[in-house]
Amino acid sequence: MIEICAGSYQDCITAYKGGAQRVELNSALSVGGLTPSIATLKRVKKETCLKVICMVRIRAAGFCYDKEDIELMLEQAKLLLENGADGIAFGFLNEDGTIYEKATRQMINLIHSYHKEAVFHRAFDITKDPYQAIETLINLKCDRILTSGQKSKAMQGMELIKDLQEKYGQQIEILAGSGMNHKNIQEMKNYTKIKQVHSSCKGYRIDPTTSNDSVSYSYIDNTNQYDVVELDLVEKLVREDLKSE
Repeated sequence: MIEICAGSYQDCITAYKGGAQRVELNSALSVGGLTPSIATLKRVKKETCLKVICMVRIRAAGFCYDKEDIELMLEQAKLLLENGADGIAFGFLNEDGTIYEKATRQMINLIHSYHKEAVFHRAFDITKDPYQAIETLINLKCDRILTSGQKSKAMQGMELIKDLQEKYGQQIEILAGSGMNHKNIQEMKNYTKIKQVHSSCKGYRIDPTTSNDSVSYSYIDNTNQYDVVELDLVEKLVREDLKSE
């Protein structure tokens, strides 16, 4: 299973054309991904046969939220599920880096009430004890974890990913993400025995209206660039994945 991290409708269409089967749909990928719009979700579901996992994240920075934020995120998830989302990616942590069980249970129960997939995103990589965290998520009946093995890039975290797959892979799906591409997917799959990879297949476009001599809205190295899913990179990743089938 290849999952593409998409930040827009256009990204989803590119992922679909490239042969991906699933996307994680976000907005604002520049801050790690926030909740996407209902309009984007509905259009992607109408025009493709992609499985669409929607991010539910209300703000940038970390994953420790107050009561009002959690209530709003549950409302966002409900609306996305009612409008065709195949699952929800989310993460709730306590200040000490443990899973916030109450909110996590609420979200998983909500998602499962629609018979959809509950995915704990890379907030998992901030947890202070990954083994305690994954056991908590299994007990709460979470379906999948997106992880880089608690490192900046998944290839750096292969040892933990391998260990989690060996110990818990029959109880919860392990999805490796961060820095994954067509050049390293085989090494990751062969070493860890995981069956799913998450990739941004990132390329760049230029919008000349991003800045002028006095004002800049740039978020990539003070350039006029913005990131997109690149068709060629999706196609290469899918082809490389199929070689191991």
